[in-house]
This record gives sequence, C-alpha cells and structure tokens, in this order.
Amino acid sequence: MSTPDSSQASNFIRDLVATDRAAGKHGGRVVTRFPPEPNGYLHIGHAKSIVLNFGVASETPGGACHLRFDDTNPTTEDTEYVQAIQEDVRWLGFDWHDKMFYASDYFERLYAFAVALIKKGTAYVDSLTPDQIRDYRGTLTEPGRESPYRTRSIDENLDLFARMRTGECADGTQVLRAKIDMSSPNINLRDPILYRIRHASHYRTGTAWCIYPSYDFAHPLSDAVEGITHSICTLEFEDHRPLYDWVVAEADTPHHPQQIEFARLNLTSTVMSKRKLLELVSKKLVAGWDDPRLPTLKGLRRRGVTPEAIRAFCEHIGVAKRDAIVEMQLFEHFIREDLNKRSLRVMAVLRPLKVVLDNYPEGVVEELDAVNNPEDVSAGTRTVPFSRTLYIEQDDFREDPPKQFYRLAPGREVRLRYGYIIKCVSVTKDPQTGMVTELHCTYDPETRSGSTQEQRKVKATIHWVSALHAISAAVRLYHPLLLADQATLSTDQDWTRSLNPQSLELLTGCLVEPSLHSATPGSRFQFERQGYFCVDPDSAPNALIFNRTVSLKDAWAKVEKAQQPPRR
Repeated sequence: MSTPDSSQASNFIRDLVATDRAAGKHGGRVVTRFPPEPNGYLHIGHAKSIVLNFGVASETPGGACHLRFDDTNPTTEDTEYVQAIQEDVRWLGFDWHDKMFYASDYFERLYAFAVALIKKGTAYVDSLTPDQIRDYRGTLTEPGRESPYRTRSIDENLDLFARMRTGECADGTQVLRAKIDMSSPNINLRDPILYRIRHASHYRTGTAWCIYPSYDFAHPLSDAVEGITHSICTLEFEDHRPLYDWVVAEADTPHHPQQIEFARLNLTSTVMSKRKLLELVSKKLVAGWDDPRLPTLKGLRRRGVTPEAIRAFCEHIGVAKRDAIVEMQLFEHFIREDLNKRSLRVMAVLRPLKVVLDNYPEGVVEELDAVNNPEDVSAGTRTVPFSRTLYIEQDDFREDPPKQFYRLAPGREVRLRYGYIIKCVSVTKDPQTGMVTELHCTYDPETRSGSTQEQRKVKATIHWVSALHAISAAVRLYHPLLLADQATLSTDQDWTRSLNPQSLELLTGCLVEPSLHSATPGSRFQFERQGYFCVDPDSAPNALIFNRTVSLKDAWAKVEKAQQPPRR
C-alpha cells in the first residue's frame, strides 16, 4: 500500500474505522475501494475520495484499497477512460498493486445472484414501458403503485429473465426489478430496477451480454464479492444505503460491507459535474479533458499543479457530513505553498516595455548573480545578462502615477532586481496613439545589487530582461471558467451561458530570461512578481509556451481595486 503522506488528519470516518477494528468488526480487517465508472476523466473531487480511501487503508496494518471500475453501462464507457484513471491515481501517488478489478469481471456471478433473488420471490420481470414504470413509481409525496406484472410466478420470471439474456427481447421491453415496497417513503426502495436490456457492445465483454445490471445492484455485490469492509461514498448515495444493505442481505453474500457517506468536494468558479465536463469536451468548448481551465486531474497536471499540493489540500479540507462549497482561493493557497518550495525563480516580462539606459556603455554585457530559490538553499544561484537595452513590464510604469504607486515614473527611481537603481528621465510615445513605447533612463553604477553602495534605498524593485538575450515565448493566463458559482448554474440546456468568455488569455511576444532556453514540458518556474508557470506540452525548442498555474498576490492590484469607485 502506497503512503504518500505520513500523517493524516483525524475525521469521523477514520474514527469509525478505528472503532470497528478495535471491536473486531469485519475480523479486524480494513479493505476500502475507489470505484470510478470509466465514462470520463477524474477531477479534483475524485482526488478527495482517492486520498481518503487509500489513506484509510494505508493506516491499517494489512489494509488494502482496491481500484475497481464499475463498468455496467456499455454505451458510455471506454478503455481510454480506464487507462486515464489508472494514470491519474498513480500520478497522485497511490498504488493498488494487484488489487484492480472490474464489475464486468462479475457479470456471471451477478446474473446468478439475480436468479437467486427470483427464486426467493424477491425479484420479478416487469413488462411495463419505461414511461409507465416512472408513472407507477409515485412521487415524494405520493406512494407508488404495484406493477400488474409483480405477481408473476417464479417459473415465469425465470423463463423471461433467461430469454432477456439470450437476446430474445428488445431494449426497453423488459426489466428485472426488486420486489421491496412500492409505498416506501424512500423512492429508491420502490421496486428498483436491477437489470436492463441493452443491445450494445461492452468495451471488455463485447457482445457476450445484452442485459446489464444497474449500479445499485452491481455496486454493493461487487463490494461484497471483494470483501470490502467499508464502502466509503459521497452523500448523494445516503438515500441509497437501505437499498445497498437490502441487496447484500437478500443475496446472502459472505461479506456485508458497511456504507459510509461523506460530503463531496464543491469548488467555486469551476465545473464539478462529470456530465457538464463531458458536455464541454464533446462540444469543443474547451481544448479537451486536459484543458488547464478544467478541474480534471489531467488539466491540473498540465497547468502545473503538483500531486503533493492536491493531497495537502484534500487533507486540509477534511471529511464532513454536510455538503459545503470550498473557495477556489483556498486550493490556490495550497498550490502556492507547494510551488514556492520547489520552483526555480526566473525573470519574465509578459507585456514588454522597452527601456534604454542612456549612460550605460554600448556593447557591454554584465553577468549579475541571481538566486534560484530563496526557500531552498540547495537550488544555488545563476547569472543573468544585463545590457544597455532592457524590457520591463508595462504595468511597472505610470506616466502620471497615482497615490501609493511606487514603481517607475518620470523623475522617479526604482531598483532593477539583482541589478542597479535606475531613474526615468524621458519617454517616447507613438505619435498616432499617444501610447508610451520607450523609456529613457539613467543608471547609477554605484548601486549594483550586493555592492557596498546598495544601502541607498528606493521604494520599489521591478523585474526585467535584457533585450539582447531574452527569449520570446507565449503565455497562457487562465481565469475562472465560470461567471457564476456552480451552485447557481442553470440545470437547463443553457447552463453554458455562464462560461467566462475570457477564461483563457493568450499573450504572445512575451520575453523570458535565457536560462529557460532548454526548459522542457512540465518544468515549473516562478516568474518573479508574476506567479507560477509551467511549460506546456505544445512547446517546441524555439517556441516556448507557458501556462500560468497560479498568480502571486499583487499588493498594488488590491490598492488599485480599492481606489476604483463602487459600481452602481
């Protein structure tokens, strides 16, 4: 059992498991499982379940966590998803070893369980149409009605069920239902469907089957067959727990797993519904499952988020019994905390503004010492070239600076990171637009960073790159995917109107320091004063593309926002 994190926070599930083990329940065993349906890619919500299930099992001597694919719907599942899920679980730092299973492994056993229920008189074949079944089911305030086929004899039910399996019946003409209680206040117990006819090829079993078990039938029995002790799931399955227990009890399995529910993860400003994520991908509203704007593990990985940050975040938010919405800013905090320790510092200018140092010698290039990572002494230092012509950020200059803006302005001094103090003496503007295109400055040769004259203080330090040495790059800035929180999204066909049309901002002509010339896809950096960035797989040796993982906190941006008049 893999144990990426040596310590996990206590929660009600861990406490319950510890109590069960101390009491000798389940023979003192602890066997959990992560059971995704292979009909899409995993997202950050699944990561919470993965961390919990593998974590609980790893804390117990001899504990195990199974990876099982609940693949009972042939029309939506695919080998692509199976492989992607395995890659994501391993990327998060967990390993199931030889404990990988499929619900489709148990199709023959599940069929035998269903036959046994028919023989007990607790299951029957219903010939109502799907619309009639919904109508007979009743509502939350009205009890359901029993199907006229509920009283079929055991022999007739066995015969019909066998004919369903051999393919004699068309889709939707027959279903196998549990015989429980049509007047139950829990709608899930009103004779739920156990098997449907579906003439479709399964990605693993091909056309061997034309009937497939429902999730509520296959899932608890798969747990029982595998000897799962604690079936940990999210709160939407709480109302299904009586059916889970009924199926396991009526099937008379040797093991009776215990279902425990916890609150799922909901994040602001993004889409956490697998159905909606699939819609975004299929309609090409995003670039694919690994689009960095998505909360999929593939997307987060491409964006530059580390598995360590995800695990730390999941452990921090804990496990609760009530649903809640977690602010995206909290997740971003853990991303910053992790990347701050591991990312090399470099200088990059995203929106360049040319600066000419009029009194700096022509043709001279200096090598300035720069720190790779102040949080990690072992990261060492590097040198960055300095020359007469530089580029700084457009936002680091104001021709008419407002209050509390301490960066460069006419007649004002700032320090260049690792370099000298410079003073703006004049500006050049485009005669047509009036925009500032070039700054002319002077430098003080006695103020080189690290020199004895460095004691002269200025109020701001800005980053820069040398015009002669900088490398051109493209940068993708990501903003919230949604204009509204997920909780307020419309459930109709128009929910995509809540997508933020500016969620992706592509910057070209950006300039980065020459140390990044050999940066490879997946490499992570902190662009000083900008944020954390990752080299995208679309990059080429002479065409670097960086994805912004997360921004740094910008003190001036907060001041500028506070100075804006309130909206009416």
